[in-house]
Amino acid sequence: MVVLLDGAHLTCEQVDRAAHGSGVALGSTARARAAWRTATLLEGPVYGRTTGVGANKDVATEAAGLDLLRSHAGGAGPRIEEFRARATLVVRLNQLLAGGSGVDPALLPVLAAAVNRGLTPPIRTYGAIGTGDLTALATTALCLVGELAWRPPTEGTQAGDTQAGSSDPGTRAGEPVPRFALAAGDALPFISSGAATLADAALACHRLGVLLSAATAVAAHSFLAVEASLEPLSPVVQRGPEQTSVAAGLRDLVGATSPRRVQDPYGYRAFPQVHGAALGALRHAERTVAEEMNAAPENPLIADGRAWHNGNFHSARVALALDALRAALVQTATVSAARLATLNDPAHTGLLPFLAEHPGGSGVMILEYVAHSALAELRHLAAPVTLGGAVLSLGTEDHASFTPQAARAALATVEPLEIVLACELVASVRTLRLRGIPCDLPLDATPADRPLDTDLDVARGLLPGLAPR
Repeated sequence: MVVLLDGAHLTCEQVDRAAHGSGVALGSTARARAAWRTATLLEGPVYGRTTGVGANKDVATEAAGLDLLRSHAGGAGPRIEEFRARATLVVRLNQLLAGGSGVDPALLPVLAAAVNRGLTPPIRTYGAIGTGDLTALATTALCLVGELAWRPPTEGTQAGDTQAGSSDPGTRAGEPVPRFALAAGDALPFISSGAATLADAALACHRLGVLLSAATAVAAHSFLAVEASLEPLSPVVQRGPEQTSVAAGLRDLVGATSPRRVQDPYGYRAFPQVHGAALGALRHAERTVAEEMNAAPENPLIADGRAWHNGNFHSARVALALDALRAALVQTATVSAARLATLNDPAHTGLLPFLAEHPGGSGVMILEYVAHSALAELRHLAAPVTLGGAVLSLGTEDHASFTPQAARAALATVEPLEIVLACELVASVRTLRLRGIPCDLPLDATPADRPLDTDLDVARGLLPGLAPR
């Protein structure tokens, strides 16, 4: 389904969908046109239009135009993946539709055409610190003006792949390369955004949302496998909307058990509290990212007939939300690993240690090592970026949020969290089968010692399907 961009309603899920080839359509361009008309009539000093940028803010000059783009396109490191670059275009396009940049609105359909044809700018990994993704968007602008080549789609997500043998990677039969001659005064306004950072944040929030929903279903299998008490899930115990929601969802999935113990370990007893906190952090991050994607982060902001110089490009609130989210993920993964330990323990399952086929067998022993390896990676990725700082451009820019690093780390947490949950799922399904409890998941529960990498791959593939639709 095509994602409609209107500058007001873009969601994290839509960014993910558009990044993987759904295509986009433009809504009303009225706000962008109004800002452009105002920008053409501005008088007096306007940052980036009649002055230099950064420490050159007080230097009167003709807008730098191509020179500004060329000088700011120098990122470093590997090029980011196509889906992330495509998401960057989607977010920036939506922000421009929100109005406030003053950029020529004729640019908008050209940018949309690049998205729909799967063309992406060759954005490098390093170059932003949370005060605007200048290198990423300057690189994009140079693709628009024709100084850099668009990257053709190679991920198989677009219907409009380039023709074999084409001399230009953006050329397709009967269609010109998406190009737009940015006016000199549009150079700074186009790159004054954290669109690449928000794209990573949106992709991370969507994917983590799927995993955190699936985590409740994974926990339900473990509850059934060890016949954990449902008393901690009772409505009378709960407090707060997220905790209450997690407990209710788990009660529905488990149905009933015949508890063996008065109290179970924290991985079961405190699951609503821990996982509810993670969902709360996710919801806050999703709201924060969505608000930023549907706003005009421009400096200056063109509104109400004038240019307003400001700091709305600064993304401190996003960095703080993502720092909290990554920390909360560690807690959810920790209780998953704790439940995995109980599944290896005869005191909880009534089976042989490690769910082995015979005494002394290793069974699923290695899963704990794999899970804790992934959990260690999660802890590393949870290190807060908001404790850092930077002073740049001759002291003119004396604070940085490092939100790009927070967003990149959030996106990187998807894999290790997925692995931790997959380890628990493999062990819980084996426990259920060995205890004769029905389970319809297509996982091999043969207890003979064997490599479990295929089991983990299958379990990881099952996780999205466990999340409620």
